[in-house]
Amino acid sequence: MPSRKELANAIRVLSMDAVQKANSGHPGAPMGMADIAEVLWRDYLNHNPTNPEWVDRDRFILSNGHGSMLIYSLLHLSGYELSIDDLKNFRQMHSKTPGHPEYGYAPGIETTTGPLGQGITNAVGMAIAEKALAAQFNRDEHDIVNHYTYTFLGDGCLMEGISHEACSLAGTLGLGKLVAFWDDNGISIDGEVEGWFTDDTPARFEAYGWHVVRNVDGHDSEAVRAAIDEARAQTNKPTLICCKTIIGFGSPNKSGSHDCHGAPLGDAEIAAAREFLGWEHGPFEIPADIYDAWDNKAKGSDLEASWNSKFAAYKAAYPELAAEFVRRNNSELPADWAEKSQAYIEQLQANPANIASRKASQNALEAFGPLLPEFMGGSADLAGSNLTLWSGSKGLTAEDASGNYIFYGVREFGMSAIMNGITLHKGFVPYGATFLMFMEYARNAVRMAALMKQPAIFVYTHDSIGLGEDGPTHQPVEQIASMRLTPNLDNWRPCDQVESAVAWKAAIERKDGPTTLIFSRQNLAQQTRSAEQLANVAKGGYVLSCDGNPEIILIATGSEVQLAQDSAAALRAQGKKVRVVSMPSTDVFEAQDAAYKESVLPKAVSRRVAIEAGIADYWYKYVGLNGAVIGMTTFGESAPAGELFQHFGFTVENIVEKSIALF
Repeated sequence: MPSRKELANAIRVLSMDAVQKANSGHPGAPMGMADIAEVLWRDYLNHNPTNPEWVDRDRFILSNGHGSMLIYSLLHLSGYELSIDDLKNFRQMHSKTPGHPEYGYAPGIETTTGPLGQGITNAVGMAIAEKALAAQFNRDEHDIVNHYTYTFLGDGCLMEGISHEACSLAGTLGLGKLVAFWDDNGISIDGEVEGWFTDDTPARFEAYGWHVVRNVDGHDSEAVRAAIDEARAQTNKPTLICCKTIIGFGSPNKSGSHDCHGAPLGDAEIAAAREFLGWEHGPFEIPADIYDAWDNKAKGSDLEASWNSKFAAYKAAYPELAAEFVRRNNSELPADWAEKSQAYIEQLQANPANIASRKASQNALEAFGPLLPEFMGGSADLAGSNLTLWSGSKGLTAEDASGNYIFYGVREFGMSAIMNGITLHKGFVPYGATFLMFMEYARNAVRMAALMKQPAIFVYTHDSIGLGEDGPTHQPVEQIASMRLTPNLDNWRPCDQVESAVAWKAAIERKDGPTTLIFSRQNLAQQTRSAEQLANVAKGGYVLSCDGNPEIILIATGSEVQLAQDSAAALRAQGKKVRVVSMPSTDVFEAQDAAYKESVLPKAVSRRVAIEAGIADYWYKYVGLNGAVIGMTTFGESAPAGELFQHFGFTVENIVEKSIALF
């Protein structure tokens, strides 16, 4: 039987060989954390390489994702479908082993990491999901949800502000099955961190309410084992294990230095490392006894088989709960969802109401919430303004995790990355809200949701200068345009309660990426629609009103749709034939076929005016360089909303003038 050190050395040599072959990468962290990883993965981590999606597996997150060869080596050695050729293809086009771990490429990768701090935050989300699912589904003598979330993180993750947001909340929520390993090697890209990172990290985490295991020798397997045992004994606190490690352990001339952080070691140093480690095998060569000792397929299959037996007993005792558990973990909507959600939309169309779209959003939650026990709502300390609470909302707390609403506090970035973790875990449909302006704090987590194709729902209210007196610090201008430029992100800015409900329905039904729902503070007039128009709302853009063969098209979103309708009426009074297009989601509209898009925006009609209380530049793709855009070109001002719309040209008179100039 190989020694623990030999098993850890397999990680080290695979990591330095793959980085060297790619001539790119980060060998230091995998080599430094190999001993910790060997203990965790071989002695504690419950996982099944033959079924990476086993629902009650432990989750492992490499928050310091630049050390990606660590997890690739672990997956390969443990028996996942990640071959030695995949490791040789590290950092190459379309490989299963990209430079940073990417969800959906290699089996066993639980989330995409690389932007530091977001991995630990995703892990917090996964631990919340585990605790909430356990509270909702477990019954006496039937613990069908019972797994840990383990994460590795480095100094960089702890320096990022999001780590404060997430870890503070994790302590408050008492996430006892979250265990984080801090790779305390004292090195970052610029060198020794003592010049810029002198926090008392253990005291910081104790202040959050975490259990902290200090001064663990990360190269002493027994010390690591003892620390993990201590962490697992904590049931009501997350644990930070502070591991003292040497970056690049095994490299005789570069270990302990930033020289091995983000560059290949070089052939000569790799040869020296092999000699230092006593590794007598060539590049990418792993002896059979090492593979045998690492192989987790049989053990993992037995673990899952044991869980399947537990679940069968649970199903016999609680058949309805078991069916619901399976449905939710398979991300399937209830059988009556399509019928009841559509009926609600039709009811809204038949019963007009002029309300703010944020209120329409809350009404949609009130209608859809009882149908969707998988909802996990939340707001970044703005529930009363975002209107994200509905009558069935119940706060999730450390003492009672059976709730369906998280009070995130003022943590926009943390909230959004936690939502990504909850979505990745499965079992819930998370939505989280803030003012549109403050999505800026969360932008990279929204981008990560789009990159990972995760259907998180981001709710943004107070969507324009229409919020009024709070002024330009709170008035979004460029935000919607920038979100529309983000690949795989669907953005909806509805014009009334009907479009708001359709937007919610689309977001809930989407499975291949996130959605933003952008709502107004001010009341909006409801639009009249035929059955065909109502059906076309879901296509992202549709003809709202039209005179025969139009001479000019007005395109608008959100609160400006009624303004477009009023302007069209004024133009018609002058004898012009006008079409008004409501375009609540340009992203969804762009996904329609060419014939439908031509039917809404015929090329033959070149006179076009776009109207939106956001940055003007985006709309030239629809109106052309000779068209007109009534939009923002500066920041807003502090004044009542009506005065602001007048000041910035969002008036019938200005739109008519700009329209007539096109003839």
